[in-house]
Amino acid sequence: MNNWKLKFLLIWGGSAISIFTSAIMQMALIWHLAIATESALILSIASIAGFLPMTLLSSFAGTWVDRYSRKLIIIVSDMYLAVIALGLVIFTLLAEPPIWIILVVLFLRSIGTAFHTPAISAVTPTIVPETHLTKCAGYTQSLQTLGFIAGTSIAAVLYPLWGISGMVALDIAGAVLAGIAVMVVKIPSLPETEQQEKQGIISEVKESFGILKTHKGLFALLWIAVVFTFFFAPINALFPLMSMGHFGGTTAHASIAEISFAGGMMLGGVALGLWGGFKSRGITMCCSIALMGVAIAWSGALPTTGFVVFAVLSLLMGLSAPFYTGPHVALMQEKFPIEHLGRIFGFYGSLMSASMLLGLVTTGLTADIVGVNVWFLASGIAISILAIIAIATPGIRDIEKH
Repeated sequence: MNNWKLKFLLIWGGSAISIFTSAIMQMALIWHLAIATESALILSIASIAGFLPMTLLSSFAGTWVDRYSRKLIIIVSDMYLAVIALGLVIFTLLAEPPIWIILVVLFLRSIGTAFHTPAISAVTPTIVPETHLTKCAGYTQSLQTLGFIAGTSIAAVLYPLWGISGMVALDIAGAVLAGIAVMVVKIPSLPETEQQEKQGIISEVKESFGILKTHKGLFALLWIAVVFTFFFAPINALFPLMSMGHFGGTTAHASIAEISFAGGMMLGGVALGLWGGFKSRGITMCCSIALMGVAIAWSGALPTTGFVVFAVLSLLMGLSAPFYTGPHVALMQEKFPIEHLGRIFGFYGSLMSASMLLGLVTTGLTADIVGVNVWFLASGIAISILAIIAIATPGIRDIEKH
């Protein structure tokens, strides 16, 4: 199989199916926790359980991705997630799963994701020609978003009919199909010399930081991404509170805002795939951050009667996201040696997960006090300032030249 487009479609098509079934399972677990506990604290703990292993393990997982067969790591990760889901199915058939079981499952699934994410990101540039990486990142974003939208929508229909066990069983099928898709694709191996040069795990994690520092533009962009994630990550968690609290809407209003955001992401991914963004990807990313910041800040400044405008702004938020994430991922895939991409994406994933957790914790402590709309306004202003800092940084603005 020498057609790179077919290889790309098989790998990421399988990934989209897995995301689709995982979204169904994720919603089942969240609804189970919400119905069983009606506790915001438990849902916060569930979020921590789902992100903490990625924060702690992604850097170390990335070194394994560079040491061993990336194809095998992706397949084993998919099968591992299937086994975890199978264990939960068996448990639910025997008894109603207690809260701690759900939290353990979320924790264990995150371990598999910590290995799967850097592996599949590192594999892509070994298949896709460099000139097509940015556009393929846009299509990837669309496939992932489409899988998530479809999964969460279908979950609302299946949960009352199948219960948690049936929806988790579906996730097993998705993980197995994703693994099979990778099995049939021939993925180039790393050079033998690179596979043999194995240092200590800690040394290789430190080395990933050193490799990032060699490219001033991407190193500066890394810290822009950390701050951006801190402010942006909690926004999705606050969407329902914004829709139902500040605007006084219902669950239907909350669904409209979520679908508007996700639909914008899908459209943005397709647009990036077809267009590719501005000639300078640094300018593309800065404009994306600026549009995101303005849309979030404007949302926070809306009166309580402004839900329709909020829905449109949610679409703009989603539309802007792929024009930041797509070029950023593609640049890392292009600018760093293929044999180091596992540890690079692993280190990147650890930092982003840590920033996300810190943002969620900070939001949880302050949003109820200052008001959700005030948090939107403050976050939007901070992200807008971040866009100005990014475009004023020569290494980012002229990132193509470095």
